[in-house]
Amino acid sequence: MTEATKEKDYSVLYIALAAIIFVSVLLVVKSSETDKFAPIKEQLDEENRLMNIRVLNNYGEN
Repeated sequence: MTEATKEKDYSVLYIALAAIIFVSVLLVVKSSETDKFAPIKEQLDEENRLMNIRVLNNYGEN
């Protein structure tokens, strides 16, 4: 009988590493998009707050 040397199969490790890298890149891109649109979100929140004040002030007058 001959002894066969078994080579380790690293394919699962490579797939897991690729998945981790992909998820990391996705999170970084998503985070930068959130930072990019933060001023717009603040402006919309401010406009919504001002509109609510007008509605509440008009409601109190009647």
